[in-house]
Amino acid sequence: MSLRDFGLPELLLILLIVILLFGPGRIGKLAGELGKGIRSFRDGITGKGGEDREEKNKDEASKPPSEEK
Repeated sequence: MSLRDFGLPELLLILLIVILLFGPGRIGKLAGELGKGIRSFRDGITGKGGEDREEKNKDEASKPPSEEK
């Protein structure tokens, strides 16, 4: 069986098994942690530090929400 033989039914079956094993809440948490890990890895490769991102998040958090009409 090669990867070309992997179709939609097989992927749906794998997704169903993963949801049954971990539950939808834990999958979201795992996906978030995976995203943070990928972002950290990418920042490490490009030489950017996490400090820039943290400062940007602090600046955005300190701004009052814009009023939309």
